[in-house]
Amino acid sequence: MAARTVILVPPSEGKAEGGRARPWEPGRMAVADLDEARQQLLAALGPGHPAVGAPTRKAIDRYTGVLYKELDAASLVGPARARLTRNLLIVSGLWGLVAPADPIPHYKLKMSANVPPLGKLSTWWRPQLTAALAPRVKGAVVWDLLPIEHAAAVDWAQLAPRRRVTAQFLDAQGKTVSHWNKLLKGSLVRWLAETGTTDPAALADFDHPQGYRLDPGASDFGDRSVALVLRAT
Repeated sequence: MAARTVILVPPSEGKAEGGRARPWEPGRMAVADLDEARQQLLAALGPGHPAVGAPTRKAIDRYTGVLYKELDAASLVGPARARLTRNLLIVSGLWGLVAPADPIPHYKLKMSANVPPLGKLSTWWRPQLTAALAPRVKGAVVWDLLPIEHAAAVDWAQLAPRRRVTAQFLDAQGKTVSHWNKLLKGSLVRWLAETGTTDPAALADFDHPQGYRLDPGASDFGDRSVALVLRAT
């Protein structure tokens, strides 16, 4: 039996305005076990926070940043779109875990923010996100594409994926790519949705739109932890 796939990505600062669906309320998101925490955080932010009472739209249409533009989810159809909807989870400072079809309002709240009396959100979310992820990543191949800020909200020592895969992009001089990192990850997420692969080594066949190719010699294909290196050609 093929392993399940889970893809973890951050949200984007860029978001589409407005929406036509009713405001957020408990029971409408895929990871409903975080609803109590979401309500607690919204209460701490206060009734004047823009997310309270605002119209919603699907998360995959709400986020408009570089990663999401490159992913171009709207152009995915059939099995590729179904895989994206099923496998993608967005780690959010306000909502914890967000699935592509979850209805969310426009908001701004970084995972590194400090919200009294809860404290730093990555620290506050950490036990709750880890507990929510535990049954969802157990035995799965997890593509962990989170930046440091969002990775701080997950305790991997408490989780048991079949394999955890990370990816590093290097330029032609061997330096870590920072400016285009989100764009490159967006292309990778799209490829995962299109191919449905669970084998990190299959990335050798990935024809990256920006000319990055898997460097097998620099990558580490461990049994439980896989660290991929993609280098500019």
